[in-house]
Amino acid sequence: MARISGIDIPRDKRVVISLTYVFGIGKSTAQEVLKEAGVSEDTRVRDLTEDELANIRQAIEKHEVEGDLRREVSLNIKRLIEIGSYRGVRHRRGLPVRGQKTKNNSRTRKGPRKTMANKKK
Repeated sequence: MARISGIDIPRDKRVVISLTYVFGIGKSTAQEVLKEAGVSEDTRVRDLTEDELANIRQAIEKHEVEGDLRREVSLNIKRLIEIGSYRGVRHRRGLPVRGQKTKNNSRTRKGPRKTMANKKK
């Protein structure tokens, strides 16, 4: 297994897909990193040489990924909650933050239903 930014990326997939397993790297960023490292997108991870892996790691260091990015996101959310902004209040209550309707949807944010209908005595 190739290890990049503390993540074991899958060996049998193409490099451009495997890089997306790292938090903070999507498809376009992965393509950018590979172009910078001079590695073909069609190469499988198991076929990479140590030099190519080193080049990819070096190119990824310029981007904010994994632990640093997760920390920054959580600090941003914490800041919104502390200043009491609308988005912070929505985060605190576990409701959708980006303006979605909540009458019918948003089960992911709100959790399972908590209804009690006509309980017999």
